[in-house]
Amino acid sequence: MQDLRVTIVQRMLHWEDAEANRSMFAKDLSALKSATDLVVLPEMFTTGFSMRSADLAEPMDGPTVAWMKDQARTIQAAIYSSMIISEGGNHYNRGLFVKPNGGITTYDKRHLFRFANETDHYSAGKERVVVEWCGWRLLLQICFDLRFPVFARNRSDYDAILYVANWPEARRYPWSQLLIARAIENQCYVAGVNRVGMDGKGNHYSGDSVLVDPRGQVIGHVDPSQEGHVTETFDKASLEDFREKFPVALETDDFELKY
Repeated sequence: MQDLRVTIVQRMLHWEDAEANRSMFAKDLSALKSATDLVVLPEMFTTGFSMRSADLAEPMDGPTVAWMKDQARTIQAAIYSSMIISEGGNHYNRGLFVKPNGGITTYDKRHLFRFANETDHYSAGKERVVVEWCGWRLLLQICFDLRFPVFARNRSDYDAILYVANWPEARRYPWSQLLIARAIENQCYVAGVNRVGMDGKGNHYSGDSVLVDPRGQVIGHVDPSQEGHVTETFDKASLEDFREKFPVALETDDFELKY
């Protein structure tokens, strides 16, 4: 039984400038060597939430994936975020969970944000993805997925949810409340990581990045509208004890996801 040290990094992204963003996050990651087990960065961490998918997409053997593998190996921790990936003639807002040994688990964003025309520039994912790391089962999610509780329903197959986002300040209240709701209803830890600042389309972001325990208590946060990071420990024994003493999952409704 192993606890999990989780670090969330809240930054203002350089608009559509992958090299500048990689350089910026490399400085954050270098300070975390041997100090964490998992680092979570904002959605589309190399570009911001851009719809120029054809121009900005990279292949899986491109520079950013190689950079993530190198960074994970150097700091001896897993890294999770999303970026624009081109594969098979399609473009994806793809979550990448990269382990220190170079192993990569991918999750393509299922719920595209139609209101920003994401559906016109990206292909939706079809698979719900859980990855195992340090004895923990982690559900990989991206931004708008947060609004769809059925997709994230815990069927006793995960211990924590990771949400990466570019979630605008105008809707910051739903972001904060839904992260807590997902933790409570699924009896799991939740990491919600958002960006700050203004993007190239004039959208403002307040961050509000948090770590939430299975009872819905915020156990770690980065101050709104500020850049920074925080590390907290997900307690495996506490999680299992809570689930055993209050076994909500025994009454879960059965259902089948269809796409």
